[in-house]
Amino acid sequence: MIDTDIELLKGIANQLRIHSIQATTAAGSGHPTSCCSAADLVATLFFGQMRYDAKNPHYYNNDRFILSKGHAAPLLYAAWAENGFVPVAELLKLRQFGNDLEGHPTPRLPFVDVATGSLGQGLGVGVGMALAARLDNLDYNTYVLMGDGEIAEGAVWEAASLAGIYKLNNLIAIVDANRLGQSEATAFGHNLAVYRDRFKAFGWRVEDIDGHDIEEIAEVLGGIGLDDKPLVLIAKTYKGGGVSFLQDQDSWHGKPLSKEEAARAVAELLPTSKTGLGVAIPAPTALPAPNNAAPASYPSIHYTLGDKIATREAYGAALVRLGDADQRIVALDGDTKNSTYAEKFFKKYPNRSTECYIAEQNLVATAIGFGARGKVPFASTFATFFTRAADQIRVAGISQSNLKLVGSHVGVSIGEDGPSQMALEDLALMRSVVGSTVLYPSDAVSTEKLLEQMALIKGVCFLRTSRPKTPVIYGNDEKFPVGGAKVVRTGDKVTLVAAGVTLHEAIKAADQLKAEGIQVTVIDAYSIKPLGKDVILAAAKKTGNTVITVEDHYSEGGLGDAVAGELSVEGIRVHKLAVVGIPRSGKAEELLAHFGIDAAAIVKKVKSL
Repeated sequence: MIDTDIELLKGIANQLRIHSIQATTAAGSGHPTSCCSAADLVATLFFGQMRYDAKNPHYYNNDRFILSKGHAAPLLYAAWAENGFVPVAELLKLRQFGNDLEGHPTPRLPFVDVATGSLGQGLGVGVGMALAARLDNLDYNTYVLMGDGEIAEGAVWEAASLAGIYKLNNLIAIVDANRLGQSEATAFGHNLAVYRDRFKAFGWRVEDIDGHDIEEIAEVLGGIGLDDKPLVLIAKTYKGGGVSFLQDQDSWHGKPLSKEEAARAVAELLPTSKTGLGVAIPAPTALPAPNNAAPASYPSIHYTLGDKIATREAYGAALVRLGDADQRIVALDGDTKNSTYAEKFFKKYPNRSTECYIAEQNLVATAIGFGARGKVPFASTFATFFTRAADQIRVAGISQSNLKLVGSHVGVSIGEDGPSQMALEDLALMRSVVGSTVLYPSDAVSTEKLLEQMALIKGVCFLRTSRPKTPVIYGNDEKFPVGGAKVVRTGDKVTLVAAGVTLHEAIKAADQLKAEGIQVTVIDAYSIKPLGKDVILAAAKKTGNTVITVEDHYSEGGLGDAVAGELSVEGIRVHKLAVVGIPRSGKAEELLAHFGIDAAAIVKKVKSL
């Protein structure tokens, strides 16, 4: 904490309130009262506490700020206007189409690391950023501003638990406890003891403060890092704080003021408002920058054709191989690393490994935080459990996050564990994420090569791995570009398109049909999004414009729908073989046969056409 004039900070807080009110009134929408409650907190952080280069928001050792209560975006924009980064005139373009000052923050803005506003996600991202600082030997702090309404989200407590376990004393959470939610008062109102006890139970140092008393805010923030615990400030505030006719009044959430009401509010605030322009901001420490450059190449791989290796096991080997050459790679696990084989990386590189335990929302959020700090995070668990984190994954797409997800134990081929463990919706989920890449290898070589591709491309990537052992069918020098596909059998009757376990069933079917004088083409659709459309289309045109897709996934949203969607305008007939109905326990081969996705079912379908 620098020796800043408290009265100056009070004045800046009021200027932030003015900007927030004027911007939302000009926009005709927004959350001015949610901005007003947190204005004193934000003013103290940005102009008295945080160490950062206001001209270079991406500087590697800047303190990080996450506005988890993203609906207070105008307040964040106002702070960056008062420190000189955003032209003040731009604030009045809030929410206009084509302007980056959107209704909730996104990384279109250089001072925003992740999209926020889907409440409850910011603290988990902050955990990842704090862990990244520790890994890189940097001394920046990560500040997360949350509303009291959003801490009803379970994801917040997943993050709070992990922060306490890892003693992240470089993580500071601030709860803007303004008592009022969107439709009614929050569950606990101003009973701050409830929040205090809960955070304490998760191993945090807790300070109850008056969120409108800047001197108290500054004093408490001056004690960051005094022990080995993360710090949370439970700030008692009032919605609409600082404006007499708005303060602590219900039914103002998400409502802009009229021009007349805005003028009245500004008249109250203007006499004591002060600009932040020219105020000295503490500079970040000039510590050595982390090495976040991609390597020139990765070590080669060595597999033998015909060897049977599960793709989940190949993932573990690949992660270590890539990690040997790429310091950016970190691994995160949801207490499944002995099944996903991520434990291989954990054992070799414990300093780059984070066990997130059985808390998949926070597993994904923490990985997003690592990605925002230049790392390449590989988060793995059973693929079906990623559906718990669907919202975090969705927002990662909006954030253009560098996030790598690897899901194992997919489909009915996992066998006896039963339907609750079978990922049969994962492809549909991951395909629907904006900008995502979805990959599905069928052998050890393709798994390793596709993992390389994931490490090198930026964005949300999902790799689907299987439990059963499958034979190596590709040579070690084979290439697997994203957006490609492999022709593994050629014929003139029908084109079979499959991936993963069902590719091997399709190969068996093709060989059986060939013995009967029926030759079909088999395509390995290892890249499901983007799909290897050109390869599939070229094959289909040579085989009577007929395609059969075979997948260990529900019929909705998976490989069949991907192929049908791409080829429908080309006049190609697509027949889907997929899992229909609720599976049950059984041997893998029994289940593949029961749901009509094994070699025998494929042969039967081909003959019917």
